[in-house]
Amino acid sequence: MEKSKEEWREELTADQYEVCINHGTEPPFSGKYEKSKIEGKYTCLCCGYELFSSEAKFDSGTGWPSFSEPVSRDNIQYITDESHGMKRTEVNCKRCGSHLGHVFDDGPGPAGQRYCINSTSLVHERDRA
Repeated sequence: MEKSKEEWREELTADQYEVCINHGTEPPFSGKYEKSKIEGKYTCLCCGYELFSSEAKFDSGTGWPSFSEPVSRDNIQYITDESHGMKRTEVNCKRCGSHLGHVFDDGPGPAGQRYCINSTSLVHERDRA
């Protein structure tokens, strides 16, 4: 799914563009899905690709929606991020490249991962309808 930055700028709000296209981060505890307990799937804001399930969502206390795993690792693009003096793993939508957040090795479950995701980059399947 290829779109120019200009096309994305026309389709997205300023906040959505900053997070999804410029790889920004929404302020902690500000996102629509941070405390959400709604069941179902979370999809990419930009292309609708299925990314996370409410079954893997947990309250990490960090201020962003957190998931122990994606619906499929094949739906996520993993990129080394060495910005801000840290070495992290950035996660993007594999279909359109939209920035989602980062994955850390401090989560629950057997894999021990925490996908720290911006609410801005997600749409719950109920909200998309």
